[in-house]
Amino acid sequence: MKWILFLLCVMAGVDNYGQQGKPAQQEAPYKQRPTLPPLELVLPDSNRITKIEFKKQPTLIMYFSPDCDHCIKQMEEMNTRIEDLKRIQIVMVTHQPMPELVQFIEKFKLASQSNITTGRDVKFMLPGFYRIKSLPYFALYDKKGNLITTFESNTKVDKILKAFRKNKPV
Repeated sequence: MKWILFLLCVMAGVDNYGQQGKPAQQEAPYKQRPTLPPLELVLPDSNRITKIEFKKQPTLIMYFSPDCDHCIKQMEEMNTRIEDLKRIQIVMVTHQPMPELVQFIEKFKLASQSNITTGRDVKFMLPGFYRIKSLPYFALYDKKGNLITTFESNTKVDKILKAFRKNKPV
C-alpha cells in the first residue's frame, strides 16, 4: 500500500513538472519598445548620426547588405519609384565595410536623394533589436517615431506606401 501511495505521489509530481514546459521566449526588443531604435550610424563622410538627428517625418529603416542580390533587386525597384518615396525619410543601414557601402551608394546614385541617409551600424545593434533573419529588412515608423510595421525580405513599394498611408497620409 505504501508503494502504491509513493508511486502515485511520484507520478503526480512528474505530471506537474511536464506541464511547466519551456519558458516563453522573450519578445524582440522592437516589440517591447515600439519606437525608433537608439541607432548610431557612421556615414560615408565619417560623421555620425543618431535617431535624435532624424527628421520628424515618416521613416523607413532598411537594413541591407550591399552585396545581397535581394537587396540590390529591392533598391532597383525603389529607384524606379523614388518620386513616390520622396516624403519618406529612408535610412539605409548595413554592417558591411564602408567601401562596399560607398560602391552601393554610387551605383544607385543615392547621394543625390535628399530623403535617403546611408550608413554603417558599427555597433551591430539592429540585427538583435529586430531579430533579423533575412535581408532586406524594413521597419516603418510614423512622424512621431512610433512603429507602424516591419517587413522581412523583398517588399513591393506599393505595400510599403500602403502601410504608411494606412497609418497617416504620406
